[in-house]
Amino acid sequence: MKRWFLRIAIIVVAAAGAAVVSYLLFVGPRMYDQPHVRAFQAVMPPTPPGAVPLLEPIPAMPSAEEAKMLTNPLAPTPENVARGKVYYEYYCTFCHGERGDGAGPVGESYVPVSADLRATRIQSYPDGQLLRAMLAGAGHEPVMNGTVRESHRWYLVLYVRSFKQPMP
Repeated sequence: MKRWFLRIAIIVVAAAGAAVVSYLLFVGPRMYDQPHVRAFQAVMPPTPPGAVPLLEPIPAMPSAEEAKMLTNPLAPTPENVARGKVYYEYYCTFCHGERGDGAGPVGESYVPVSADLRATRIQSYPDGQLLRAMLAGAGHEPVMNGTVRESHRWYLVLYVRSFKQPMP
């Protein structure tokens, strides 16, 4: 009697499993009725009274001629260079690499690859021209001017200046 019961139980479980699999394969949820709200259709809640926006306005980009006249107002102290390194790691290291050699994980995928910041050509730029190249140079336009905070920019120039020349 136990054998018949065991066989019937196995058949019932197998049939139930086959029914569930069949339902999922042929009838099951197909995401026909999924809600989809596009960004332009979303209704944003109103800004609370008294809220103050935290975004800084995007500063004006100096022209190429104005950039040549600018000099870095920060002294190249170890503290300022260390602060520039923090900002470099935040904004630049993914493309230009930790050593500024252009071997960052993202930069190697670009054509052409990211610039070697240790190169004589780049190190010979005046401060303002280096700043302008960092914000609007090849591969940086249009996002870097709006991404790099104005208060971080001259520290980045100091840190890029601290890179050693590549070995010949």
